[in-house]
Amino acid sequence: MPKGARAQATAKSGDSKPPKVKPGKRGAKRAASAARDSVVQGSVVSSLAKGLRILEAFSADRSELTLSEIATLAQLDPGTAFRLLNTLVMLGYLDRVSGGRRFRLTLKVTDLGLHAIARADLREVARPILRSLVGVVNEAASLGVLDGADILYVERVRAGLTRVGVDIRIGTTIPAFWSTIGEAMLAYLPPDELAKVLSLTPRSGSFPHMPMNRDEITRRLRSVRENGYALRDSYFGSGLRVLAVPVLDIDDYPLAALSVVVPEFQMSLREFRVRALEAVQRSARDIARVMQSSGAVRVTA
Repeated sequence: MPKGARAQATAKSGDSKPPKVKPGKRGAKRAASAARDSVVQGSVVSSLAKGLRILEAFSADRSELTLSEIATLAQLDPGTAFRLLNTLVMLGYLDRVSGGRRFRLTLKVTDLGLHAIARADLREVARPILRSLVGVVNEAASLGVLDGADILYVERVRAGLTRVGVDIRIGTTIPAFWSTIGEAMLAYLPPDELAKVLSLTPRSGSFPHMPMNRDEITRRLRSVRENGYALRDSYFGSGLRVLAVPVLDIDDYPLAALSVVVPEFQMSLREFRVRALEAVQRSARDIARVMQSSGAVRVTA
């Protein structure tokens, strides 16, 4: 058979491979995404992820949900949602209510976190939060609690190894009315407790006691309470500006206080407040949530 005839016969027989089509940008992106998904799926247990999505579907506004509602919120088909719900009910993480047509979380879900948190030391809880505050703006971050008439520093994180200002370490005590952390706590104490603390004599320590009369202290604390934070230059003459906020429980009672410092020459008090306050307040709320959830966080100096 002539070469031309053979070529035509081959083309007609359909044995030849179809020409390759170069994918467009969208096709390439879809292919790359599919490849990544394939790698990720090989590293995780998808049924566990789906089960957690079911638990996350519940909230304060959605305390009871039906099967169809859960399937929609968790982005699952009804059959998969049904099997996972039965598993979670069997394990005790969900309860059936309203004749079995609706579901709600049980306290066993809360126990998952509380078992670990209840055994945590306050320093362990606070350390990563303090570390997140130290960086471009803040030179150091500290957490203190009220100990009689003093503030006891229970954790402190510095930027690098350079000593910042005065030598405050874990276990250091400072008269509460002379400490910015102390002001942040004292301002939120009930009047009778505040009067009791101010009547006590601070322990003798490394820092001299700055003479302050009761009226001066009261004015200062009133200002801190109105603002929600304490901000001033350090009384130690260390060239530092200090910002402190209280760690409050649900009744606005001070459990501890958090502070950050910056050198005076680096920025004004106003700039320091603008750049640091929001992050410090957010960190104080994070610590408060852990302390309130556990009810058993230990303080170790």
